Amino acid sequence: MRLDVNLLDYVLIAIYFATVLAIGVAARRRISSSLDFFLAGRGLPAWITGLAFVSANLGAIEILGMAANGVQYGAMTVHYYWVGAVPAMVFLGLVMMPFYYRSKVRSVPEFLRKRFNGATQLLNAITFAVAQILIAGVNLYALALVMEALLGWPLPVSVVVSAVIVLSYITLGGLSSAIYNEVLQFFVILAGLIPLTVLGLIKVGGFSGLADKVRQSTLGEGGLHTWADTAGGNPMHAHWIGIVFGLGFVLSFGYWTTNFAEVQRALSARNTNAARLTPIIASYPKLFIPLVTVLPGMIALVLFNGWGEGQDYNSAIPLLMRDLLPNGVLGVAVTGLLASFMAGMAANISGFNTVFTNDIWQSHLRPDRDDSHYLRVGRIATVVGVALGVGTAFIAAGYSNIMNYLQALFSFFNAPLFATFILGLFWRRMTPWAGFWGLLAGTSAAFASYIAFKAGIVDFGTELNASFWGAGLAFAVDVVVSVAVTLVTTAKPVEELRGLVYGLSAVNLEDDALAGDTRWYRSPVLLGTGALVLAAAMYGVII
Repeated sequence: MRLDVNLLDYVLIAIYFATVLAIGVAARRRISSSLDFFLAGRGLPAWITGLAFVSANLGAIEILGMAANGVQYGAMTVHYYWVGAVPAMVFLGLVMMPFYYRSKVRSVPEFLRKRFNGATQLLNAITFAVAQILIAGVNLYALALVMEALLGWPLPVSVVVSAVIVLSYITLGGLSSAIYNEVLQFFVILAGLIPLTVLGLIKVGGFSGLADKVRQSTLGEGGLHTWADTAGGNPMHAHWIGIVFGLGFVLSFGYWTTNFAEVQRALSARNTNAARLTPIIASYPKLFIPLVTVLPGMIALVLFNGWGEGQDYNSAIPLLMRDLLPNGVLGVAVTGLLASFMAGMAANISGFNTVFTNDIWQSHLRPDRDDSHYLRVGRIATVVGVALGVGTAFIAAGYSNIMNYLQALFSFFNAPLFATFILGLFWRRMTPWAGFWGLLAGTSAAFASYIAFKAGIVDFGTELNASFWGAGLAFAVDVVVSVAVTLVTTAKPVEELRGLVYGLSAVNLEDDALAGDTRWYRSPVLLGTGALVLAAAMYGVII
């Protein structure tokens, strides 16, 4: 599958890459300490960090993965946004960000060390680092697919070239470079996907024409609904309990509230209010992203044949680009795709280098070195992370729908971590070793559930449904083990938990509010409530 690109398309792509590298060079001038490299000096306004927050997630997970889900499962895919994202993003902003930001931690594992102990920090740091390398491989594989379609290069060559591009600007400018590029990438992504969606709808006869054609497809009537038949048969083979508890609570809250690749953007904000607003601002564009991801997938479902057999679900967006977009617009769309994958991978790698340097190297291997040492290690970790991502890209290549692979990873690593976090945040009695053993047991349970499904011992119907139930099992096991270990071990003194547990404020905490934070449009509670109301209203369009 080759895209019919011409000189104009290549010029647009070249301009974009030149801009990306220029931002990296400019950001490098502001890097004078490890705090600048890993957290952008904690000086960015909420609208910048908010757009970076949503853009960091708008990588292969959204563009190829959600379009692939639109082909395979239809309208039910929107659950990943309206139940599986927005409520958790609002909860992160309203409840958890004050604890993250005001404790002055540089990462999620560092928060776990303060709340529990060094063993819990190390366990989470290792599992997070592994997860980010695997997910970076997904983004890199998706980026290489576009390069392969664009230039006709073999997949291995495309993977390596794509990795070098991302490596260049992260190594140069650290998180500042990644965040400013993510803001640019957000608008470039929309500029590429909106024309694709509009032309696709015109091709199938608008929304009514699309609905008629979906009814005649392999999905049938079920492909047009979200909650219908969720107690029986539906394209995803998912029960409403799995959707609400497995996706809407465990997977969603586990991902959005504890995934440091996302939280890192909020930690770079200039004060507590800006940090709280970061995920809430991001939730508004998140509500409408299905229009340029899931909807094109459903359009591809009715325009092309052979899905799941000779036709790879991940090819939905490239196929639409090939057949619908004229030159010039095609160049913008290709640039948007490249931007999305680079944003996703940059988030993974910047999260990896921060956690490796601060939570593994500095905390457990080489403590008490000067700041320049850790800045140098961070840059080396960036190179190593990208190199490892090249290797894991070929694991992703083995999946016809990369979203199935990604959701399995989230059930392994995010679901048990959320159980440990939520217990530790609201239950001051929970002990340090309960944090460690609960996290280990929950992670093991998620792996065991997935292995049982793949071995045919348990039948969950689909890979996505298996991840819903695996996440729920991991959460439940983590809670049970944490409670059991707490009953036989010693809790931390109350004074050591101040600022880390709900209801125990740090007495010496300074107010960092800025002029204008009291205005209504900077109110996290008001904006968060608005996002939740909109998410519920969206379901009124498709039941």
